Amino acid sequence: MRRIVLLLTVFLGIMGAKAQTHYIPHVWVGGHAGMTMSEMSFSPSVRQSMVQGMTAGLSFRYAEERHVGLIAELNISQRGWKEDFEGAPFSYSRRLTYMEIPVLTHIFFGSPKFKGFFNLGPVVGYMIGDNIKSDFDYAHPNQVPGFPLSNRSTEQMAMEIKNKFDYGITAGAGCEFVVKRRHAFTLEARYYFGLGNIYPSSKKDTFSASRGTSIMVTLGYMFRLK
Repeated sequence: MRRIVLLLTVFLGIMGAKAQTHYIPHVWVGGHAGMTMSEMSFSPSVRQSMVQGMTAGLSFRYAEERHVGLIAELNISQRGWKEDFEGAPFSYSRRLTYMEIPVLTHIFFGSPKFKGFFNLGPVVGYMIGDNIKSDFDYAHPNQVPGFPLSNRSTEQMAMEIKNKFDYGITAGAGCEFVVKRRHAFTLEARYYFGLGNIYPSSKKDTFSASRGTSIMVTLGYMFRLK
């Protein structure tokens, strides 16, 4: 009987200690905004440079463990590319605007007032805008005087985007400043690697790959609900 009582006492003590050290779940909501620098991964390759855009969205964050949580976002983000004419006096850029949903694993560490973090996960999106800025007739570049046609792909400039659905993987790192336990200000840099092609990619098509890549830097604010 004494052994049973002793075992029960030890068991209840262990359970009590676990209850005392149990991490209280945190629920945060907020928003973020910033800039993007994007280009496309074309095959065959296209002479290009990065084009600047914007990103903004809403965030929901849930953390039930001491160093791991989950983030879901609803964002509007611009991707695209800028043609590189290697000094020739022409300009062409194309910005593609997406409504996207990232679902991210959130790994964080640090003190209650200052934290570092890493985010990683999949992204799905749908293109809601396509904006081209050019100072020449990009649909007929062979008719433009002085246009550098030598060893250059030009089909991508006027091609209609057939695949508006996009998906990929994103990873980022950043820091967070917590004020009075309820308010948090975040700074984050992310890299997006697209897995979907914007143009058809069969053997008869011009491009076998036309995927977007992007670097994003954002500032954000989060409010703790729980």
